[in-house]
Amino acid sequence: MENYSKLSIKQVQGDSLESPFAGKDVCTSGVVTGVLKRGFFLQTPDVEWDGVSSDAIFVYCPDWEPDLGAVIQVEGEVINYLKHDTAKPVTQIHMQAARPLKSRDSAGKPLSVTPIEFSQQLLARDNPALVKMLNALEGMLVKIHSGQTFIAPSNPFGDYVLALDSPTADTSAIRSANNGALVDKDNHLRWFPGFRITNYNHAPRVNVGAVLLDDVLGPLNYRADAYQISQSVPVKVEPAFIGLSKSRFKPSKGALTVLTLNCFNLDPHIESAEKVKNPRQDVDDDWGEGRFHTLAQAIVLQANAPDIVALQEIQDSDGAELTEVVDASRTYALLIDAIEELSQFRYEWVDVNPVLGADGGQPGGNIRNGYLYNPNRVNLIEKSVTTFGVDDPAFEDSRKPLLAVFEEQASRQKLACINLHLASKRHQNSLFAPLDPGVDGKLEVRVAQAACVSNMMRDLHQQGLAYYVTGDFNDTEHSATLATMVADHSVNLVESLPKDERYDYNHRGKLQVLMHGLVHKSMESAAQYEIIHGNELLGVTPGEESNKPSDHAYVIAKLSLAQ
Repeated sequence: MENYSKLSIKQVQGDSLESPFAGKDVCTSGVVTGVLKRGFFLQTPDVEWDGVSSDAIFVYCPDWEPDLGAVIQVEGEVINYLKHDTAKPVTQIHMQAARPLKSRDSAGKPLSVTPIEFSQQLLARDNPALVKMLNALEGMLVKIHSGQTFIAPSNPFGDYVLALDSPTADTSAIRSANNGALVDKDNHLRWFPGFRITNYNHAPRVNVGAVLLDDVLGPLNYRADAYQISQSVPVKVEPAFIGLSKSRFKPSKGALTVLTLNCFNLDPHIESAEKVKNPRQDVDDDWGEGRFHTLAQAIVLQANAPDIVALQEIQDSDGAELTEVVDASRTYALLIDAIEELSQFRYEWVDVNPVLGADGGQPGGNIRNGYLYNPNRVNLIEKSVTTFGVDDPAFEDSRKPLLAVFEEQASRQKLACINLHLASKRHQNSLFAPLDPGVDGKLEVRVAQAACVSNMMRDLHQQGLAYYVTGDFNDTEHSATLATMVADHSVNLVESLPKDERYDYNHRGKLQVLMHGLVHKSMESAAQYEIIHGNELLGVTPGEESNKPSDHAYVIAKLSLAQ
């Protein structure tokens, strides 16, 4: 131990984000409170947390697993680990040696760790104070009592998010009918506690509204730009049963029904691993997993075979393969075939091929927006079909809005549809980022995109055309993006819904609207709007790839055109 500084865990951690001992060899000791695949958590026993700095640390050691509850001394180098450039640093010890210590104190009492209980009172603080507290709890043993509600569906990674509903209800968030938590427009980055079960055999599949029947106990781990408890044992849950809702709208003379679906990188091809950028993520079998058929069921059985279907995230016919293919005719054909099996009629489709590799999304996929339409009810004005914003810097490396004009056959009235997919929010910094927490690097881009679309809406109205703007806006109804697009000429039909129904997407337990429906003010009284819920509330089996057809709910509008 000649080259090692003997320190307490609190000294190693320090009182700031980065340890002052980074790059130095240290020796410290504690109780093992959690074991992961790449190491374990070590915490100082029998100390009272001071609320300022952590008494626990992660020890990186992928080749050895100590027993849970063991008391050990470790020697190793201190590292301030960064997952990526905007992540917060996580102090770790890269272990070089370890030895067991006595597990009882001088009075014969076992050395132990008392967990910090997560309660509504403890977590009820503003974001800066909450972030500071959670940073000071990093790695420490924490506990959540049973009785809480799951507000995010289970995912393939064994992650869970809870609202603290017991012993006192959380009244600070609007709750949906199924007990989901709607995003707070004044605190859209609000953090809800959660946990992860790394052994997927112990990780239950849950839907939003399920109830936790066991306590959660484990170290507070920083992972995927957020904090979550590392849970090592199974938990019991009271399941929640979510039914897929069905639209009340049906096609009728003098009106058009328009359904909006984000198809989640839909393609008909099983990619060759050697032809994609990332074989682990880019090889899939959407047909074999039934995603085409599930989307067909959504269109026919849930949405009553609408007149028009606005699709986002349609990929070319060879999916994510890095080839010269940009045409998506096979993708549309398989979807239309699946729909025909259920509807006994055949949709037609239209899109505009993107320039190879120019519209962002999954590499090789040549993602685009497209339309299906029922030729028995609707005529496509073919010369109207175009993408716009092509030369606008705001749409560089981004999906271009697709404009098409449709004519309702009975009334001969026309509707201009704009189908868009604005710049992604995945560039947004986490609440816990050390620099610019919560800053959305693409917000200014989306606002500029919204201004371009708003100008097109004005032009359409001046031409005497009714319009409907829909798609994936990647922003909520309270955002600058929507304010810019709505401007003084339009209304957002989402706002016609009760507040507890305004959601189509679930992000880490926060239900929110990312898909919208905009019409000119003069059409407001003749427009109806629904969100077809269920898809965004259903969990998937941890450890398995999701076979959900979309990560969004489906939205539908019925627009009266008769004069």
